Amino acid sequence: MDGGADGAVTLRPVRESDLDLLEALTNDPDTAGEYQWFGWHDPGYLRRRWHDNGMLTTDGGMLVPTLGERPLGMVSWHRTRTGPHTYCWNIGMVLLPEARGHGLGTEAQRQLVRYLFAHTQFNRVEASTEAGNRAEERSLQKAGFTREGILRGFDFRDGQWRDHVLYAVVRSDLASDDGTGRA
Repeated sequence: MDGGADGAVTLRPVRESDLDLLEALTNDPDTAGEYQWFGWHDPGYLRRRWHDNGMLTTDGGMLVPTLGERPLGMVSWHRTRTGPHTYCWNIGMVLLPEARGHGLGTEAQRQLVRYLFAHTQFNRVEASTEAGNRAEERSLQKAGFTREGILRGFDFRDGQWRDHVLYAVVRSDLASDDGTGRA
């Protein structure tokens, strides 16, 4: 995939014109890909959600990573309880098939972490990926996440319970950024 005007991945809010793309990323098996296809669901869900709140709330949200003006997919986050009075962000990402394998997802995840730490007080951002999704594991590591462990029987996809690998980055990881491109 060629770079945009400046070759930089940027994040922006979801536009109404993105809704068909988001629907394909979540409700079309070929577009979603092997690790993101969880079966058919309500086709109007994302459109209703966008009309209700623009997909940005205090509990979570969704942004569109772009290269120039071209949408690459979507990144999302939601609040997850970590203790009686504490929370962290859990993030996810789905890219269009043609955007995969070029480092664009790594940059989108890196930017989402920086965005969440800049605009919220949460100390931790976590992500998981299905065990065996080596491309996403590499992407998370390159984005500055640390592998923390295996979540056994965590997700149900394609008729089977699947293990996931848990990754996280905390605020102090950004403070130790040494210019290598990690978080």
